[in-house]
Amino acid sequence: MKKRILFAVLGLLIVVAVLAGVKALQIRTMVDHGKKAVLPPDTVTTVPARSDSWETSLSAVGSLTAVQGVTVAAELPAKVVKIAFVPGAKVKRGDLLIHQDTSVEEAQLPGAEAQVTLTESVLARNVEMLKDKIVSQADFDAAVAGHRQAMAQVETLRATIAKKTIRAPFGGRLGVRQVNLGQILREGDPIVTLQSLDPIFVNFALPQQELSRLRVGLPVGVTSDGLPGPAIHGRITTVNPLVDAETRNVQLQATVANPAETLRPGMFVNTAVGLPVRQKVLAIPATSVLYAPFGDSVFVVADDNVVKGGKALRQQFVRLGEKRGDFVAVTSGLKEGEVIVSTGVFKLRNGQAVVVDNRLAPPFKEAPRPENN
Repeated sequence: MKKRILFAVLGLLIVVAVLAGVKALQIRTMVDHGKKAVLPPDTVTTVPARSDSWETSLSAVGSLTAVQGVTVAAELPAKVVKIAFVPGAKVKRGDLLIHQDTSVEEAQLPGAEAQVTLTESVLARNVEMLKDKIVSQADFDAAVAGHRQAMAQVETLRATIAKKTIRAPFGGRLGVRQVNLGQILREGDPIVTLQSLDPIFVNFALPQQELSRLRVGLPVGVTSDGLPGPAIHGRITTVNPLVDAETRNVQLQATVANPAETLRPGMFVNTAVGLPVRQKVLAIPATSVLYAPFGDSVFVVADDNVVKGGKALRQQFVRLGEKRGDFVAVTSGLKEGEVIVSTGVFKLRNGQAVVVDNRLAPPFKEAPRPENN
């Protein structure tokens, strides 16, 4: 009985050993196949690193202000009897905005004008009588003073009527109406805002280190997130002679044409001052860069040492500079003419075999204009 149990256990151990050997042989075979297996090459698009000449510019955030902008207000207290403007309309210099009640002044004006006529006649008679010494010099001087006082009274009434007839001080675009018909205005009460929009000023600041390169007449490009499309161009018209003692920045003002009135006072914009000196850069598409916390890199396409005539990737760390459109400048780590992968770098690895196919390569531009804009 004991011998049977012993033979059974021994047979079981032999079966287990045979199965373990077979499984180990299978695993070893799979490992050998895995080591010898070669992944198929991935298809990539490429572009050579090229040298380019970029315009040097200084960027800053600016604010728009009107060349002329005021809130038209009442000079004298009176009731509004006529509103002659439409809110938001464009007006010319001298256009009537509102008319205040001038009935009292208009009623007093004929009497004042009659007094002028009377004093003028008296003065004319006194001139003749003074020649014949019929009147004294004192009476003549009194007649002259009376005539001047009468004329001053007429001019005062006319000036009051003119001040209550409020007109546009310059041409521009009106804002929201702030008065109503029949409203009694006090001195200084606002009526409507008036802004001259074409041209328009752009105020911005740059560090004092750039002061030596700044001068009146340099071109300025203005863009805004709320205004899609190309930059609006103008020129620097003022360089402030005073440097801010707190920020060490110098204030600048540019004048920009605004015929479509798309730029409005109070908006913030991005400004770029174009400098006459151009810089040479090594430009690559921004999509060629694999961004990572430990360093940015690109994949250089080189000859494969394993497959004759094949291509493989070499990961190269680079240092980046200024961005412009679809391109970014490389300051170090890459040489001109080296071919790099232009798209899909996030899925690649160092040493990977690739096949180049540029038929689907996207176009890269310094000033792209996406279709959905």
